[in-house]
Amino acid sequence: MLDHDLTTLQLIWRERPDLYHSRNPFPVGGVYEDPATGAAAAAFAGYLRDGGFLPAPAQIVIRQGEKMGRPSTLNVEIPAANGIIVSGTAVPMPG
Repeated sequence: MLDHDLTTLQLIWRERPDLYHSRNPFPVGGVYEDPATGAAAAAFAGYLRDGGFLPAPAQIVIRQGEKMGRPSTLNVEIPAANGIIVSGTAVPMPG
């Protein structure tokens, strides 16, 4: 990632038109993988809307953290214009 000047990336696969699975590695930031990334969910939803990949308004679910034993569910509301709303649940990490 450093060789290509990448800070982060998002690996996505679509199970259904309204259900996506995401993995969010962030090794350059010292994090092996993030189990729940609201900012990445919002950016991905904006990409889907603005790229014309889904008709808006829409609602999608993003499942993340499954492979690392920290499953999260991100509920994403995508209005026809302007912001994105992300809510959901995650497994707390020990501090």
